[in-house]
Amino acid sequence: MDTLTSPAGRGFGADSEVGRLRAVLLHRPGPELMRLTPRNNDTLLFDGIPWVGRAQEEHDHFAQVLRDQGVEIHYLRDLLIETLEVESARAECIDAVLTDPRLGDTLRTTLRTYLDDLHPDDLAYVLIAGLAHQEFRIGRGLGYVLMERGEFVIDPLPNLLFTRDSSVWVGDRVAVSSLAMPARRRETSLTEAIYRYHPSFAGIESVYSPDLEALEGGDVLLLSSEVVAVGTGERTRPAGVERLARNVLRAGLAETVLAVPVAQDRATMHLDTVCTMVDDDAVVMYANVTPGLQAIPLHMADGDLVVGPRKPFLEAAAEAMGIDELRVIDTGLDPVTAEREQWDDGNNTLAIAPRLAVAYERNVETNARLEAAGIDVLRIPGSELGTGRGGPRCMSCPLSREPLG
Repeated sequence: MDTLTSPAGRGFGADSEVGRLRAVLLHRPGPELMRLTPRNNDTLLFDGIPWVGRAQEEHDHFAQVLRDQGVEIHYLRDLLIETLEVESARAECIDAVLTDPRLGDTLRTTLRTYLDDLHPDDLAYVLIAGLAHQEFRIGRGLGYVLMERGEFVIDPLPNLLFTRDSSVWVGDRVAVSSLAMPARRRETSLTEAIYRYHPSFAGIESVYSPDLEALEGGDVLLLSSEVVAVGTGERTRPAGVERLARNVLRAGLAETVLAVPVAQDRATMHLDTVCTMVDDDAVVMYANVTPGLQAIPLHMADGDLVVGPRKPFLEAAAEAMGIDELRVIDTGLDPVTAEREQWDDGNNTLAIAPRLAVAYERNVETNARLEAAGIDVLRIPGSELGTGRGGPRCMSCPLSREPLG
């Protein structure tokens, strides 16, 4: 089994959103996107049916932009195949499939036998792309017989593309998240297996796990080495924020956690859909929510979590970071353009280093504002990738960043 090389001799981890990016986890979209149809795309959380070949071209462009900046690319599928060579990892990933209550005992038994016999490459394919009813010709049982031809014995995971959601690093520890939407919950069985069993991550400690309260990586922003902001809205529940805060603060990974309530709708599903960092003291932010965005500081005192008073987000963030103010670069040019570009992931930038960020090329006004504020923008196409409601930050889980200054 291969192992990852630690960038420049450094270990894994990140303590900011903008430290020089050295290694990143990506998932190149594949046959799982071919499973999307007008009948199931809503359930599978896509706003449209992507042109898969073009989506792959766009993702390859994204990966090459990162490589050109010296970032090591590690693909989730490759790591999964290597992980599935470990018997315990293989068993856990198969068990996660078999917990589906739709199956019934007869179909479950047949399916286990089938999956147990697959080579790691083929098993990884099925775990990601799913298994359609018509493909599983040896299926038995009432659950199988009454399935419609277009149904899946194993559901595909088209959202695996968004690797930020299923895991995020806080300092030198990884948080494997607890995904809220049924269509995505099985993703973390694969991510957790990789972090637990792939030899490259031997000895890595966890600060969150999928069996805990709903918490998604897109809601976690590392404002500084001392401050973590966590959105709570459609995907991350207050109990998840509280649990992460306790774990992070007790481990000494931060001094302050800011709980940030976000509107519970699809347009603002995560905190990083309205705010991402582009410098150590600057964010790109959706202007239509800026005035009302609040934060609740969380600290540890005498071994217990203390909930502080609610404050405006920008004020609370600057105070916790120990700076005079957090600079804000607005999305768009006017309220209508801002709304369009926020929907098109104009806020969802990926910082490669301070004042250097990757963004979708279609967000013309936001990118112009970023550059006017001194941020170099590396533009990538995303017309097909964006159908799943995610930008460059959503599509990347930093494995290693250099500390700031």
